[in-house]
Amino acid sequence: MSIVEHYKRLAEYDAWANLESIRSLREAGSAAPKRAFALMAHIVAAERLWLERISHPQEKPPVWPEWTLTRVEQEVPLVREDWHAILGGGDAGLQLTVEYHNSKGERWVNAVGDIFHHVMMHGTYHRGQIASLMRRAGMNPAYTDYIEAVRRGWV
Repeated sequence: MSIVEHYKRLAEYDAWANLESIRSLREAGSAAPKRAFALMAHIVAAERLWLERISHPQEKPPVWPEWTLTRVEQEVPLVREDWHAILGGGDAGLQLTVEYHNSKGERWVNAVGDIFHHVMMHGTYHRGQIASLMRRAGMNPAYTDYIEAVRRGWV
């Protein structure tokens, strides 16, 4: 499997895991910790931010939006499609560099492949936080381990 094919699988996993987390938050309803909802919106908004840095550097979407769960859910397939479009550039596309300014105003340049890898790990980190928050509140969070997505044929 090429790195691009692998990254496409990770994009599918990311979308599946985000939707699973959204589902568990929706099932928990207002009893779920508010921070969990904020983290879910942040995961997807940060993906959108990175996609905009790659494709539309003049756009600066919020990192911590006050999106409803419905808005977050609507954004997930759009983000997945945008990642697939970027990954369609193949190995050479992963090596392209992107110049951007982070939220502190610092200028950075990174390769698209490194940005993609960061975004996937960022989402996993925050979904873990959501799961911890839900467990502490006595709820059952979504099981979003990568191997679960593989076992179930989602990737």
